[in-house]
Amino acid sequence: MTGKDMMRRLLSLTRKAVQEYDLIKDGDDVCVGLSGGKDSMTLLAVLSQLRRFYPKKFGLKAVHISLGFPGVDPSPMREFCDACGVPLEIVETQIAEIVFDVRKEPNPCALCANLRRGALNDHARKAGCNTVALAHHRDDVIETAMLSLVYEGRFFCFEPHTYLSRAGVNVIRPFIFVEEKEIKQYEKLESVPVVFNPCPSDKTSERANMKKLLRELPFDTDMLKRNIFGAVKRGIWDRSGGSGCGTDAD
Repeated sequence: MTGKDMMRRLLSLTRKAVQEYDLIKDGDDVCVGLSGGKDSMTLLAVLSQLRRFYPKKFGLKAVHISLGFPGVDPSPMREFCDACGVPLEIVETQIAEIVFDVRKEPNPCALCANLRRGALNDHARKAGCNTVALAHHRDDVIETAMLSLVYEGRFFCFEPHTYLSRAGVNVIRPFIFVEEKEIKQYEKLESVPVVFNPCPSDKTSERANMKKLLRELPFDTDMLKRNIFGAVKRGIWDRSGGSGCGTDAD
């Protein structure tokens, strides 16, 4: 399989999600939350291709929230965005210092994610965007549902589309039908640049542990993931009226 073949595959799955859950409307200005990882970089590439032929016309920008870790080089993101024809804004923050030095959080991921999302939504709105696109994929859906079940005692997952009333933006997840292994394959075939993530919790988070657990359970992994994803789709998204849209006060 070539890079072009994988792009066609990713475009097909992304368009399916966009159409099934009405994620992009005519005239939307979409901001991709660009972390510099493989998922968000690939999402940027796919959406930049989708806007060329999708019947609903939409604008596209990217915002990177710099957490303030030293030694991070953003130049690969700038070059990649330039190649995709997408303007990039880099927002400097002190989130890493707040989480690790000031708060000294024993479980830093939740606070970091909340601060990062708040900064992203705020700057997306300032950039004139009404929609924020996040690169959560099918495996993220499965892991999130299982994390909720294990740690919260409920079966819950994020929606394909959520309106944040306080922030005044729509949050969409066009990659919900895309498997992580497909993103990895595209990254390898097309040599997608990835910015190094120096977060000390990257390999020890609850999500990383859940990813490992799902791999090690004594079941057929593909069957297990297919059933969990199907349960999320039927039991959570389709029950929201078929739109997969939630409302969150942010």
